[in-house]
Amino acid sequence: MPTPEPSPFQLLSGAPGSPVLLHVPHSSRVVPQRVRGGIVLDDGALESELDHITDSHTADLAARASGLCSVTPWRFVNGLSRLVVDPERFPDDREEMLAAGMGAVYTRTTHGEVLRPAGVDPEPLLDRYFHPYADAMTAAVDDRLAATGRAVVIDVHSYPSRALPYELHGTGPRPPVCLGTDGFHTPPGLLALAEAAFSGFGGTGLDSPFSGTYVPLKHYEADSRVGALMIEIRRDLYMTEPGGPAGPGLDALASALAGLVDGLMDL
Repeated sequence: MPTPEPSPFQLLSGAPGSPVLLHVPHSSRVVPQRVRGGIVLDDGALESELDHITDSHTADLAARASGLCSVTPWRFVNGLSRLVVDPERFPDDREEMLAAGMGAVYTRTTHGEVLRPAGVDPEPLLDRYFHPYADAMTAAVDDRLAATGRAVVIDVHSYPSRALPYELHGTGPRPPVCLGTDGFHTPPGLLALAEAAFSGFGGTGLDSPFSGTYVPLKHYEADSRVGALMIEIRRDLYMTEPGGPAGPGLDALASALAGLVDGLMDL
């Protein structure tokens, strides 16, 4: 019998009264065989690309932080690699990363090499993976709004200490912790809490090398009850780059993230 395809995403329950949703979209290295067949890289090149593109150990980071929180947050975790689809891209030509071959369905690697053949139709992957993910995240945010009257999406990411060729804004600062913000969905209080929580790692920066944060399109610039912040942790703080094991820094970062989540209960 064929091996069942792994679940494309998982919503892990938190406390009923928590408005916080830790979103972990890029931690997995799993590429189902049905998707692997459309990728032109050989096995070795694919593993190397996964080393560079994966936000390694961020699902573990979110899990450890959740276990430390006074009020357990909810977690939404992508079970598949972003090489399948990237759930944080727009699936149309408004997304600037599309021009770099890294829209919702990547056609180029982090180093600009061909990942999928020219002219590949993205729709089957969008229909199978992207749209169900977006619908489930929308439902998760709606659920927190219904339960608590607000929702706070904390996007948990990491990024390499040295810029990769695909980065459109890789020449800017690369602080230990980059906080990605949105003018509508990141209130000053949320940003201040994050800056304080991660102050012990050598400093935080805003929107460089990555900016913005994830909000479902249904709520984007339409519902001020939805707060959002992206946390981008420079990988040399907690792991061996590019795709190696986690180190002791992961526990300290989990403690900081838990402090941020706990602080949000009083915001």
